[in-house]
Amino acid sequence: MQPLQGKVAVVAGAARGAGRGVARMLGEAGAAVYCTGRSSRDRPNTSTHHYAGRPETIEETAELVTAAGGEGIPVRVDHAVETEVQALFRRVKKERKRLDVLVNVLTGRPVERWGAFWKVPVDEGLEQVTGWLRPHLLTTRHAAPLMIAGKSGLIVEIVEQHQIGYHGQLYFDLFEIGLKRLAYAAAEELAPHGAAAVAVTPGFMRTEAIMEKFGVREENWRDAVDDPEPKRYGWAGSETPCFLGRAIAALAADPDVMRKSGGLYSSWGLSDEYGFADVDGARPHLWRYWEREFPHLTAGKPATGRSWEIAAAT
Repeated sequence: MQPLQGKVAVVAGAARGAGRGVARMLGEAGAAVYCTGRSSRDRPNTSTHHYAGRPETIEETAELVTAAGGEGIPVRVDHAVETEVQALFRRVKKERKRLDVLVNVLTGRPVERWGAFWKVPVDEGLEQVTGWLRPHLLTTRHAAPLMIAGKSGLIVEIVEQHQIGYHGQLYFDLFEIGLKRLAYAAAEELAPHGAAAVAVTPGFMRTEAIMEKFGVREENWRDAVDDPEPKRYGWAGSETPCFLGRAIAALAADPDVMRKSGGLYSSWGLSDEYGFADVDGARPHLWRYWEREFPHLTAGKPATGRSWEIAAAT
């Protein structure tokens, strides 16, 4: 079955990692998927971004989408440049006359200073926050009119953590909470128009870059399970990017997805609900794994001793 046959999706940031997995699985479900990003065969990503210079491209992802059963369309877009984002959605409107799914997997500059916020220049911190939020905002803003016109659609923000607890560094925390809030706020404004917006977090993903770092491939990733560094990250409870992709495909195929609009979900939680497995047949559940292997972390309290929810209510 291909529940998304005839549907049109845009995966913003589809060259590798989570974006590639999401695009592939939307293709597996039958969708036509515009695979966008800056890493192209014709024009490589030469930015200062930490993914610059990696070999993966949007064209490769589009080919994987088609091989999976969908239709992959590569489009080189810098999602921080509004004219390029506008051109993308003009093209989608002209060619398909609809947009059913937008998945924002866009990343900004990685956190370089994990120290106290009073040791980070404010302008540097704000530049990081803006660098992450701007592409998401631009892409969501220019996708929304197509969904409003069609009186349906789903916007997905890919985030870290299935909670709203602290993210480990003030400016990192600001943009991650901002992405979650973007999904919530978009859900509020899109509700009268029949479109939904959600935030979804994956578990620890076996992306191309991560496997390269640990010296393994998908075929032998378990060889690194007992190595100290991978073990510290919860490698044994990891998932492929396609697990996240199947989570989003399940959401997109759910006729009652509006009931989830505004929510924050996890790949493993959606697997429990919808019953899908990873491409290797596994059903990874990162939080359950962490509760078993790292209980001191999952049961940990914030330094203040108060959760955000408690603080907000008192």
